[in-house]
Amino acid sequence: MVPAAIITLLIALVLGAGPADARYRVGMAEQSAEMFSAPAWQDLRLKRVRYLVPWDWARTGQKAEVLAFMAAARAHRQDTLVTFTAHRGCFADRRYSRSRACRAPSASDYRKAFHSFDNRFPWVRTYSAWNEVNHVSQPTFRSPRLAVRYYRVLRREAARRRFRVMAADLLDTSNMRRYVRSFLRLAPGRPKLWGLHNYQDVNRLTSADTRTLLETVPGQVWLTETNGVVKVGNSPQFGYSPSRAARRTRWMFRLAGRYDSTRRGLRSRITRLFVYQWFGAPRDASFDAGLVDLGGTPRAAYYVVKRYARSRR
Repeated sequence: MVPAAIITLLIALVLGAGPADARYRVGMAEQSAEMFSAPAWQDLRLKRVRYLVPWDWARTGQKAEVLAFMAAARAHRQDTLVTFTAHRGCFADRRYSRSRACRAPSASDYRKAFHSFDNRFPWVRTYSAWNEVNHVSQPTFRSPRLAVRYYRVLRREAARRRFRVMAADLLDTSNMRRYVRSFLRLAPGRPKLWGLHNYQDVNRLTSADTRTLLETVPGQVWLTETNGVVKVGNSPQFGYSPSRAARRTRWMFRLAGRYDSTRRGLRSRITRLFVYQWFGAPRDASFDAGLVDLGGTPRAAYYVVKRYARSRR
């Protein structure tokens, strides 16, 4: 007769299989410091957060906003990934502004802006040189060389201060493979940390774009921004639906679990996933992927995240 203790252990192992076996870790990507005071977020007990910072944050009226978020992240002991991005408001009506304020910074200006940020927050351990480098919303869109320029700056700074540098943070659009190959040819050394926003795969229940990047780059891939979307524009396929978003969020985790270890034919694996975003948007907004609504009430996708994140903190 099998002892009761062994039976209990076997049941626990069976129930724990699946989500508990994952090798990647989960965090949140969000722009509002109010997230940290939300009981629902605190209940997730996550240890990682990703934050987007305009490269010229200190002189564009966003200083108080950045200081508040970073202070809250520090107070809650978050391992914070900071990603630099374009000047706020430079992308509208599918066009990137040609105004002087929206011009891409030189390497020298970028370095000065980085020093200003890093001196203020020396506890940050990971930086991403630029957000969605291959998307039309960024000045790097047509220039992998420019994206590499910013990566070079951070790489040199990292040698002095010893933090991790994410080489390129990409969106899963049709130009991704071509862009990242150009980046690899131009980049110094052998970059081993990459970012991916795989919205297309997650929301179309596919895996091709994610696999493409894993085939192309060496090392580790972090899903730095991803989730099931509640709404995108006026698309009939992605009209307002929290229930559809929850189903896609479930696929997001399964997809990450499929590629969180080295597989034949792939050069990299997924080691982190940042769910974007915490707060939802009004019904008429062009984009909404929030885990909670505007009032802070959890949506269905929140409970999916809660289940999967439990063993991946």
